[in-house]
Amino acid sequence: MLEHGGNLREAADLYGREDWIDLSTGINPHGYPAPVLAPDAWHRLPEANPELVAAACAYYGAPALLPVAGTQAAIQALPRLRAPSRVTVSAPSYAEHAHAWAQHGHLRRLAAYADLDAAVDTSDVLVVVNPNNPTGETIAPERLLAWADRMGKRGGWLVVDEAFGDTAPRLSVAAYTERPGLIVLRSVGKFFGLAGLRLGFVGADAATLQALADVLGPWAVSGPAQSVALAALRDTAWQRETFTRLQSAGGRMRSLLAAHGIAATGTPLFHWWAQEQPEAFHGFMARHGMWCRLFQEAGRGIRMGLPANETEWQRLETALQAWSNR
Repeated sequence: MLEHGGNLREAADLYGREDWIDLSTGINPHGYPAPVLAPDAWHRLPEANPELVAAACAYYGAPALLPVAGTQAAIQALPRLRAPSRVTVSAPSYAEHAHAWAQHGHLRRLAAYADLDAAVDTSDVLVVVNPNNPTGETIAPERLLAWADRMGKRGGWLVVDEAFGDTAPRLSVAAYTERPGLIVLRSVGKFFGLAGLRLGFVGADAATLQALADVLGPWAVSGPAQSVALAALRDTAWQRETFTRLQSAGGRMRSLLAAHGIAATGTPLFHWWAQEQPEAFHGFMARHGMWCRLFQEAGRGIRMGLPANETEWQRLETALQAWSNR
């Protein structure tokens, strides 16, 4: 199993402290306030709710969507829908994509973002994370759609992971997923701060969505998750306020890091930078109660999410100052 952020139990075991500030994920620290659920959300089998799909289509601007138990479920299932194929995955990016395709007999290779255009005509499947996790690199939607058209004409797929797309809506190609060959993944966990729901959506043509639904089986998304997500996706006032807050917090993080000599890239929800000795930085911050994300191989460096409150911002600034003065 691959390593991911959010592993505070591991941090506690390694460093023997409990007062962690978790900066190891890109999850909004001010998550949507889940409403009180109706009793039948817990009692009934979670049949598909067309109101949830309608709300998601309106929010993401997509013509059709399939709810899934987090985009991770779709990442693991999509490789099962194709015969062995030539698959190119953007790198560095969310490692589960490359891992999943490698498990099902596909010929997988990794390509830097600068090399993706050259990979389109030599791949049956191209997987792109946009904006990228962890580096924040982006690809213009016009370019993605051109790739999707080239691949779709010969039965190929362009899979675009937009898990962090809520803070950059102009990058999204979800509106075009009726086109054969274009598959888009969206996550409720990041922007809405509801990672524990395990809920995401897949946009694709009708045949692909049906095939994916058949693989995932019945009751793929829990009733409570559907109820909470429906409220969140309909709450446009909260969404506007959160978008503004995250843009401000992201700018503050860039400025704070720059003040300590760190030139970071990323999104409002996280920042990443190459670090010559990322293990040393990660360990230093951990001893100060800051749990950030260490990348030891692809994308070698550090990724840092957002503090939740002013006290955490001040603790982070103190730790960064100590690092600068070491």
